[in-house]
Formats: sequence, C-alpha cells, structure tokens
Amino acid sequence: MTTTCSERDTQCCEEILQRVAADLSMIADRGFVLESVTAERASERPAGRDEVHVSFRLALERGGETRYGCLLVPLADAISLACYLLMIPDESVEGRRLATDLDETTKDALLEVGSFIGGAADAALRDLSLADAHIAFDGCQGVRADVRPALVYGEGDPLLVGRASARIHDHAAFELILMLPPLEE
Repeated sequence: MTTTCSERDTQCCEEILQRVAADLSMIADRGFVLESVTAERASERPAGRDEVHVSFRLALERGGETRYGCLLVPLADAISLACYLLMIPDESVEGRRLATDLDETTKDALLEVGSFIGGAADAALRDLSLADAHIAFDGCQGVRADVRPALVYGEGDPLLVGRASARIHDHAAFELILMLPPLEE
C-alpha cells in the first residue's frame, strides 16, 4: 500500500537522488540526468520491473538506531557506471551492458559505485539539515526481475520511496528506485 507523502519527504528524495546523480556523473565523466522525481510512503518494498537490478544497500543511522534501505538500479545501467568508473571506452561498454555473469573487476567497480552512492546520500542529508542522520553503503546484490530486494526490514514498516526517470550518457531512460526508512516522522 502506498500513500502520498509530505513536501519534506519529497524534498528528501529529490535531494538524495539529485546528489547521487550529480556525484555519479562526475565520477563516470558522463551525464547522469534525472528527468522526474516522485516520492511516496509505502508499507512494502517495491520491486524493479522487467529486468535484473542491482540493489545498493544503504544503512541509515540515526539516534543510535540503524535501519536499512537501498537504491535499485537496472543491471545494465549499473554495469555502465562500473565500466565508466574503470574508464572503459564507450564502444566496449555497449557490449558489456548485456553481461549477466560479471568478472571480479566489474564486481569491484560496482562496490566502488556503491560507496559513491552512500557518500552522496550522506552528503545530501547534511544539505537537508539532518546532521543527526548518516547513510553508509552496506554492500550490493543482484535482484531478479519483479522481485523485491532483500533488506533488514520489518514487513509493513513505513518506507520512503523515491522514483526517478533517469538517463546515463546516451543510454535509454530507466527507473531508479530509492527506498529508505522515513527521515521525518
């Protein structure tokens, strides 16, 4: 079940997703553009549709308590980011986007991408004047199409869900899904 959220929730999702896109654009040396951002409160984790996704897990620490969320990115687009981080030429990236079995170098690069995502999300919290909250990258995993990502999460607990239509470089647009425990009660 989803419900509308506050203006502040929307602001939090926009700020985090915009900061992640800006930081990843800088490290990839390619455009990473968000075309629209929406936010909602949900009582269950959404699934990435129609294709395998990478779940970049995020640990949100606030008030001595740690709760979890993630950023879901389609596998092909996550591979693109990893390849750009590795400075692989554009001509080679297109073929690598089709991979389903990743080599160790690409896996390591995905972990680096995750570290940048965590750092960007944490910086966004400071920009939002949420100095008592911190976000850190907590690993990543592949998630099958139409399957909800695994998280340390109590079913039915509220989640702040941000969705964005995103585009990396000259690749097709895709849906980016941010899930976090609510930042404002």
